[in-house]
Amino acid sequence: MKKNVAIGFLGINLDNGKGAKRWERWRPSVDLCSQDDMQIDRFEMIFDSKYMTIAEQVRDDIALVSPDTEVVFNEIDIDNPWDLGEVYEALFDFASLYRFDTDTEDYLLHITTGTHVAQICLFLLNEANYMPGKILQLSPPKRSRSESTGTVSIIDLDLSKYDAIADRFERERTSDTAFLKSGIHTRNAKFNALIDEIEHVAIRTTSPVLLTGPTGAGKSHLARRIYQLKKRRNQIEGEFVEINCATLRGETALSALFGHKRGAYAGATKDRAGLLRTAHKGMLFLDEIEELGLDEQAMILRALEEHKFYPVGGDVQVSAQFQLIAGTTVDLVQAVAEGKFRADLLARINMWSYTLPSLSERPEDIAPNLDFELSKFSAANHRKMSFNKEALTAYLKFALSGEAKWIANFRDLTASVTRLCTFADGSRIGLQSVEKEIARLKQTWRLAGDNDFERILLSVISQETLETIDPFERPGLAHVIETCRASNSLSEAGRKLYAVSRSMRKTKNDADRLKKYLARFGLDWVQVKP
Repeated sequence: MKKNVAIGFLGINLDNGKGAKRWERWRPSVDLCSQDDMQIDRFEMIFDSKYMTIAEQVRDDIALVSPDTEVVFNEIDIDNPWDLGEVYEALFDFASLYRFDTDTEDYLLHITTGTHVAQICLFLLNEANYMPGKILQLSPPKRSRSESTGTVSIIDLDLSKYDAIADRFERERTSDTAFLKSGIHTRNAKFNALIDEIEHVAIRTTSPVLLTGPTGAGKSHLARRIYQLKKRRNQIEGEFVEINCATLRGETALSALFGHKRGAYAGATKDRAGLLRTAHKGMLFLDEIEELGLDEQAMILRALEEHKFYPVGGDVQVSAQFQLIAGTTVDLVQAVAEGKFRADLLARINMWSYTLPSLSERPEDIAPNLDFELSKFSAANHRKMSFNKEALTAYLKFALSGEAKWIANFRDLTASVTRLCTFADGSRIGLQSVEKEIARLKQTWRLAGDNDFERILLSVISQETLETIDPFERPGLAHVIETCRASNSLSEAGRKLYAVSRSMRKTKNDADRLKKYLARFGLDWVQVKP
């Protein structure tokens, strides 16, 4: 059997006593070692060296009531036993040096004696597992009874063992996850798993978070929800400060971020705090962070690591502590390789990195997000809006089809719902309105696609190679690449691309035809798939 080892403070007042009358008093440390149903094999007694006389008396009395109990003295001198920092540091040092052997010994942290501060520190060290074991509290005998010993209560701070508490934590976690998703009952398994992890990180760390993903995927919205979650948990005090770094240009970029002193440059007629100081004790969201110049990146890195920086034109450092969330639509690793982004800054902000999927990658979430947008419009305009059945069927059929590009992701969906609600007669959106909106979306995406195909091509080939491809072939190749990216295999992409001509051929070799087409441009399946 394992040995029982008690660790606790000597009770300067409770344990003290002289002469034969001391046995008429309830003394917790002595009482602990005289329990009939619990043998204490070793008692690690913590006390200040100036109370050695009391400690020796208690040790001797324990030997009388429990000869098998070994009493070990641990002299820890604490100037102010009511100073939380001093007591915690002393006990932390004790725990760090103590050789806990949980395989052969069970540990009981005796909190009946010692100041309230000492008891709090034992709780904290136990909960953090620096002092493993269980909490032990001793109560004196009831006056109306002739009990010779008090009552022992043992508390296990491993909260995972308590079903009711574990259920409460799970409900709280589920509530937090739903909050990050704005209450939208999303169905995409990968996205839900992503939000679950972000929720864990959001409430447990103040380290930078990097959100990547296409335009309109919801990076800004998620950053604000993370802030609001921490705010309602009282984990953050300051403001949420958001800036799109693409709007910072020239000499005003440093001033906007870090502030300036009056007279720092022409037009600086008064001091400016800057965004970093505005975000002090709050959260700073830098969207499109790749647009910052290298000088600004270096200063952001220093501000993250040292929480200090110089305002423009200032010779005295100012301080600001904030949590950074960065957003980007580009591959920052590639930007580092091209010399456009600092490797040290990327290393600093890349600890918690999450890529938000596009709306097209979450087709099962279109319907719940459609309901959310309708509710949001209804609340903002004090008018309950809904689709009639025929209109809703038509809209969802289009939204889930290959014709729906959702180039701007949720921004496209929000704009679409806003138009439908605005043009609707009364509170119901009809089929005619949906048909007009579908035509408008197709036209918008066609025009965007005409201007966007070169970006698609440059994601897989170099500028030099692009210039060797005839202009009339570029849109076709871009369409092939997009189709491949929306398909799970070469054969599936081939069936989509050759849907017409394959019906006229006896041999259905779609994959081989597509493979040869890509090879004309020096490409293969692996290269065109993201």
